[in-house]
Amino acid sequence: MQQPDNLSVPDTQARLTALTQDATSLGRETVDVGGFLSDLDARCQDQIAGLDQITHNASDLSQTGSAMLEAAERMAKASDDALNRVRESTALLTENGAQSQMLAEWVRTIHAQGPEVEEMLRAVQVSNSEIADISWQVKLLAVNAKIEAARAGQAGKGFSIVADAVNELSQKTSNAADTISATVKKLSDWMSALHRGAEHTSTNAKAVLDRSADADRALMTIESRVEELQTDAHALTDTSESAQRAVGIVASAVEQIAGSVQEVARGVDEANTRCETLVDTSESILQGAVALGGSSDDGPMITAVQDLAGQIMEAFEKAIVSGRIQEADLFDTDYKPIPGSNPEQVMTRFTNLTDEALPAIQEPVLERGQNIVFCAAVDRNGYLPTHNLKFSRPLSEDPVWNAANCRNRRIFDDRVGLKAGRNEMPFLLQVYRRDMGGGVFVMMKDLSAPITVRGRHWGGLRLAYKF
Repeated sequence: MQQPDNLSVPDTQARLTALTQDATSLGRETVDVGGFLSDLDARCQDQIAGLDQITHNASDLSQTGSAMLEAAERMAKASDDALNRVRESTALLTENGAQSQMLAEWVRTIHAQGPEVEEMLRAVQVSNSEIADISWQVKLLAVNAKIEAARAGQAGKGFSIVADAVNELSQKTSNAADTISATVKKLSDWMSALHRGAEHTSTNAKAVLDRSADADRALMTIESRVEELQTDAHALTDTSESAQRAVGIVASAVEQIAGSVQEVARGVDEANTRCETLVDTSESILQGAVALGGSSDDGPMITAVQDLAGQIMEAFEKAIVSGRIQEADLFDTDYKPIPGSNPEQVMTRFTNLTDEALPAIQEPVLERGQNIVFCAAVDRNGYLPTHNLKFSRPLSEDPVWNAANCRNRRIFDDRVGLKAGRNEMPFLLQVYRRDMGGGVFVMMKDLSAPITVRGRHWGGLRLAYKF
């Protein structure tokens, strides 16, 4: 390549080296910013999801508040109606109580007058007995008069008629006396029964009178409690109205916040997209500078990854020639999930071959420097069938541990993984943050070289190292 007249070859080399170093620094800073933006975008999306949930909950709360307000209003109206009915019932019960007291007093009066009535009946009985005795004596006198009239003959005939009339009157008087005696006896028996009933009723009436005061106090207590319920019901209505207004204010505020966060999220997403473009640009600058001869620490790594990619191509070619695998199987993309794996691992028809052939090529590279993190081949879709042994541990029940230690047989279709698998240039140098699992990230370079088998691009070999 022809150099400018004012620059010597050493000067051009120095400037290319400086450009390479600047591109490396730019890539690192850009990736770091991009990682921050990705994290920020993820947090924004979480906040948006949370705000959406809050908005949904606020809507539900508003509906619940409306229903509660309606219920409170109904309860307040019901308490008003209940208080009116209690007051009406209290008035009615008070009136009934007063009438019950009057009845009780009347019963007590009847009970008190019972002995006097019985005494009067006994006096009537005595008088009636005397009348019966007089009737009997009159009857005897009439009989004697009639006998004397018979003795007198014709002269006593008129006297005999009078004697018969007196005898008849005596008989009627005796019959009336007997009737009165029977009636008085029945009346006396009835009065005795009435007196006993009045005595029992009087005892109950006394209990009614004694309990009337308690009943009045109970009625007043009921009315007081219903009045308290009425007051609480109206207070609940006022509180529900205030809560409803507060929910409306909160819902409006949440909606505004959600709109602001969404605006921020859109801005972050746009910035993240531009940052990814900037990362691609910085990687292109770095790659171009190295290709033009810019010196960097990546030179030996580039040579190593290209050599290792060549060894893998030879191993795959030999496997096809020997019949170990068919060419179609080597390019299989029917990824079959491994049951129970978390994060998910998958198998293809060439996974067993890579498990046999790749460790001997990939493992020794890790001993070339402590800054080398891994060396592994991926197909065009980012599928990594056979990882380094330290990242190919048996699965456990802890998905976080698995994410860091069981990275074989997984598909890494992120930006870096896909670019490494689909790159067909002599090499591709990328700067990225590697997710180590458990929220741990490491700033790394990802150097890859394409793997081609029988003219078909199979994928690439990734060599990742810290810087």
